[in-house]
Amino acid sequence: MRVLVSGAGIGGPALAHWLRRHGHEVTVVERASTPRPGGQAVDIRGAALEVSRRMGILEQARAHKTDMQGMSMVDGDGNELMRTTESTISGGRIDSDDVEIMREDLTRIVMETTTGVEYLYGDSIAAIEQDERGVRVRFDGGGTGDYDYVIGADGLHSNTRRLVFGEQPLEHLGMYVAIYTADNFLGLDRWQTWYREGDAGCGLYSVPGNAQMRVNIGFNSETRVEYDHRDIASQKRLVAERCVGMRWEGPRLIKAMWEADDFYFDAAAQIHLDTWSRGRVALLGDAGYCASLLSGQGTSLALVGAYVLADELARQQEGAFERYERRMRPFVALNQALAKENPGQGASEESVAKAANAIAL
Repeated sequence: MRVLVSGAGIGGPALAHWLRRHGHEVTVVERASTPRPGGQAVDIRGAALEVSRRMGILEQARAHKTDMQGMSMVDGDGNELMRTTESTISGGRIDSDDVEIMREDLTRIVMETTTGVEYLYGDSIAAIEQDERGVRVRFDGGGTGDYDYVIGADGLHSNTRRLVFGEQPLEHLGMYVAIYTADNFLGLDRWQTWYREGDAGCGLYSVPGNAQMRVNIGFNSETRVEYDHRDIASQKRLVAERCVGMRWEGPRLIKAMWEADDFYFDAAAQIHLDTWSRGRVALLGDAGYCASLLSGQGTSLALVGAYVLADELARQQEGAFERYERRMRPFVALNQALAKENPGQGASEESVAKAANAIAL
């Protein structure tokens, strides 16, 4: 069986790992020219911990965890409003079994398990034609390929989804966030500091080694903000305009943003589809069922979804997509609901635990 996977984030390589383990031929196509650097701290929770164990990467992921020791919140003058060593906004309770890890570290760890997988960087799918026998793909670079199945694991703004399902509306959750790396000028040591004033705010946390920190900066908006998700310069201007009133380290963070070469910006949004497959094309992770960064479960959904999809294809190809969807739907619904529970303060520990484990592997 030949499978084309679009997207080399976390879900795409995880699916490639399982498909190769089941003996299939896999190609991963990625629009970026190299593996993408940067990104926020991500979490492996609940069922995703078991998937990671079965992949053989759990202990390696634990060895690269962020190891946060706590967090504080400050006001616009930098005065500390609260401090805790029990939990963090990004990772939850510090004493839990969850693994918080920088996105680029987890991506590298997963990709190292995909020996035998072909990666096509700097290219993307331009057209898809399918029938009952297979899928013919034409790439932007001019090449073509024939596959048994195509899987879109290419994120919230999935090109695969657009080509096969048409334009689909996103449910915006009223928040826009930029993420990038800056020098650790605050001297954070496995620590997070958060600040919010009005509609804008930021969260800063050190990355392993403490020489740098990852910046999460953004704003709330009751009305939808239009922007080109591929135009980084205009996105930086938008963040600078909407966060211009931030005090504390706001001006310094905006300056660092203009210098950052790993800048990422997007809306906190969800995608809700009646089906995640059409014919021989299916969607995985954010491409099919984005829960948004507000859920804290995007990475876990991608890891679990990759395992379930590959498992169903290995059992029997006929009806595999339908069985994958039946198994994943309740799990996805609970995790998407996390993003809307108690807005601004996060979901309860009980809700997170329930959602993270709501699937039988």
